[in-house]
Formats: sequence, structure tokens, C-alpha cells
Amino acid sequence: QVQLVESGGGLVQPGGSLRLSCAASGSIFTIALMGWYRQAPGKQRELVATTTSGGRTNYADSVKGRFTISRDNAKNTVYLQMNSLKPEDTAVYYCNADRVYRTPTDWPPRSYWGQGTQVTVSS
Repeated sequence: QVQLVESGGGLVQPGGSLRLSCAASGSIFTIALMGWYRQAPGKQRELVATTTSGGRTNYADSVKGRFTISRDNAKNTVYLQMNSLKPEDTAVYYCNADRVYRTPTDWPPRSYWGQGTQVTVSS
């Protein structure tokens, strides 16, 4: 089994910064894609940013230029640096590990979610 543990959420004032971390543990050979999603009250879960094992990144338009996703493949850990935070960034942020291969011959690959961490941007 694979577990994802998130950390780094909290309360921050508008314009402030936070850094989220998500560490994957368990039986892991490789993780093709890691990313962050968020869900605000009354809204659907939406993509924030993803990164491949090769370092290719993808961002939601709403966070481009403010958020940066990075990854440490050796530690199976993904980070989200969030700057210039706005009240509309308030949400529960979920880490996702997609296309996880537990062995070199594992098939099909699996997807896993973290439990979520609350980010609140308010004065």
C-alpha cells in the first residue's frame, strides 16, 4: 500500500506565502505524476499543479506566476510553494500520486490521494 502524508497548511494573510509538502511512502518503484488539487466549500475539486518524474509542470491559470510545484524523486516528495496568496485560494489542498508503479512489472498503475490540508487566506 502507498500512503501520502501532507503538511504545511495553515492560516495566512492575503499576500503571504505557504509551502506545502507531500511525502509518498510504501511499496513504490516509480511515480509518473504527482500533483496538488484543491476543493473549496461548495465547489468541485480542481487541479492546482502537477509535475512529471521528468520535471514537466502544469498549472491552473489561476495560480500561474504565484505557485511553484517541485519534486524530489529520490524522496517521492512533492512541494507546492504558494506566494501572493489570495482569499480565493482558501481550500483544502489534496496531494495526488498518479500512475504509481509498485514494481518494474506492476500493472495496472494506481492512483493515490492524501487526506488533505487546509489552507485559509484571510486577514
